[in-house]
Amino acid sequence: MSVKSQFLKKLQAIQPVPVSFTSKTQADIAAFRQRMAQLQEQMDAWLTGTGLNMELFTASVTDLLVEGGAFDIPGIVLHYDDRSVTFTPVFLYGQGVTGCVEAAFHNKGSISSLGRLFMRSGTVSDWTYTPAGALSRSGQRFDESTFFGLILALLP
Repeated sequence: MSVKSQFLKKLQAIQPVPVSFTSKTQADIAAFRQRMAQLQEQMDAWLTGTGLNMELFTASVTDLLVEGGAFDIPGIVLHYDDRSVTFTPVFLYGQGVTGCVEAAFHNKGSISSLGRLFMRSGTVSDWTYTPAGALSRSGQRFDESTFFGLILALLP
């Protein structure tokens, strides 16, 4: 065996084995979980210096298009006094979208929808935001400015 062959064999042995999914649905659920983790990290970075902290919770998403009918995925909640804004995963597949997260404002028992985030929408693979009550899903890019516009409701 040549030294190069030994090197390649050893390199292959230490490289992580790619995870294979038995279906597109499983791959999309894994991508949704990963993108939620990345979204949480991004929000955490945006919140640096604000004194606000986020918590994670487990949301059970029921989706009839998913094998088994349901799966668990982390959601995000931000608290300020007795008010909170939640980012709750609600479905995996919708018409032209993959990975939907409902943003809602909670204040003393009442809940108001702020809009929805979509992991993928049409050909756009970045998070997009569509305000509550919007007639079309042609959302805007979910960036730092959009994020702070959403959580502004937390402040009195």
